[in-house]
Amino acid sequence: MTFLKRVDVGGVTLSMKVWPAEEERLVPVLLLPGTGATAQDWDEVATELSRSRTVYAVDLRGHGASDWPGEYSVALLATDVVALLDRLTEPVVDIVGHSLGGLVACKAVAERPWRVRRLVLEDVPMPHPRLASMPARPDGPLDFDWKLVERIRPEIDNPNPGWVDVMRAIPVPTFVIGGGDASAVPQDDVRELVATLPAGRLETIEAGHLVHATELAQFLVRVTAFLDA
Repeated sequence: MTFLKRVDVGGVTLSMKVWPAEEERLVPVLLLPGTGATAQDWDEVATELSRSRTVYAVDLRGHGASDWPGEYSVALLATDVVALLDRLTEPVVDIVGHSLGGLVACKAVAERPWRVRRLVLEDVPMPHPRLASMPARPDGPLDFDWKLVERIRPEIDNPNPGWVDVMRAIPVPTFVIGGGDASAVPQDDVRELVATLPAGRLETIEAGHLVHATELAQFLVRVTAFLDA
């Protein structure tokens, strides 16, 4: 039976959807979604993973049931996750991050490597400058604060060059899943990220950017093999 848990991470409250383990055998896992996605995005993944470990799926600040404070940056989102790691009762967890959630995970792990055993990054590239382009806001109500896109998109389009140092500071085994040629993410940048990580390895699933949604079975087989090792 899943339940929601709210955690104050220092002025901002994050909402987590929790799947208690059917049989607690393995290290708990923390799931971080991409831009505009909420904890619900991980429902199918979390249901399967929770057969052998507790699963926490997080609404990042500005998303879902978490606070929408109006102030957003990758660094702020990562600071929230670092504080969340410090407040969990488990001494160590695994982390799976998709897209923006993967970049947030990288910053968090670089700052708290002793709190993380293994890291999975889904279609996450090494950030490089790219042609700036602000998408139009979708019509109707959203499950996230559109101000987040307005604040973070320029940061992604013109990233800080310090990202290389962040990736080099991640000592834990890291499994990167690329989305292949169908993804809008340049796969050369994904390969560059893997080459920069001290303990990174890459596999590709030809599924586009939303690997866990498009090829759920393949995603689960490869992620569980890595996390169970």
